[in-house]
Amino acid sequence: MTHTLRAVQTLSDALDRMHSGMKGEMDMNASDLATLRMLTIREHRGQTVSPHDVATHLRISTASTTKLIDRLVASGHLERLPHPSDGRARVVVLTDKSRREFFQHFGVHLGAMREVADRFDDGELDTIVAFLDSLTESITADD
Repeated sequence: MTHTLRAVQTLSDALDRMHSGMKGEMDMNASDLATLRMLTIREHRGQTVSPHDVATHLRISTASTTKLIDRLVASGHLERLPHPSDGRARVVVLTDKSRREFFQHFGVHLGAMREVADRFDDGELDTIVAFLDSLTESITADD
């Protein structure tokens, strides 16, 4: 089991390095990039994201969140839209520019990850997904 946890740590380190590189390439700080990653993931899940969700995810104040969102709106990466079911609330969404830039920088890595995944059969991948989902749940249970 120790070798498995070491492999997870090694993967985490590689992902940190990848994100640091993307941060520099996209001229963004860590919070900006983390926000785009969060929105990308939640968009794929069909989930809306409020400014409060961003603040909670990043563990920053609402004032800092407002500045962050203002910055990403001004740079053309995010839009504020009315909440689909609560007209008083707002949601933040990725712009096409943001998606394009994010995947331009992430695409090479995504292709490499797909090549690795292609080496495993569906049953093996199901086991890996179950492991990673459980691991994610265990470390984000308090979020």
